Amino acid sequence: MSGARRKARRRAVEVLYEAEVRSTSVEDVIKRRRAQPEPPINEFTELLARSVDERRERIDALLDEYAIGWTLERMPVVDRNILRMGAYELLWAEDIPDGVAIAEAVGVAKELSTDESPNFISGLLSRLMENKSTLSL
Repeated sequence: MSGARRKARRRAVEVLYEAEVRSTSVEDVIKRRRAQPEPPINEFTELLARSVDERRERIDALLDEYAIGWTLERMPVVDRNILRMGAYELLWAEDIPDGVAIAEAVGVAKELSTDESPNFISGLLSRLMENKSTLSL
């Protein structure tokens, strides 16, 4: 995947994160970011953030179910949003191969989160991938 796509994914996580910590809608964050010249927000970022937001309830239920020893509420906010993005791409973005969805989420975690986060995110998304055929989406 290109560096541009990784950057767009990172920005989508930033949009999701900002919406959560400010208790506002993803749409409001996108509108506010569009009004600023820097950093630019691209179509892929907007599409990804909106798509995750549309399926957030189901994604959160799956993350809660498959996280071993963690509840969604206990996860760091940034990790929770990286997982939401990764789960969305893994389960619903048919043009993104499973391995790429996981690798991209892990890559974003390396850039934005703690040293432990990439392994945690990889493990949880891998469990979702292993059970993908049995999940009701």
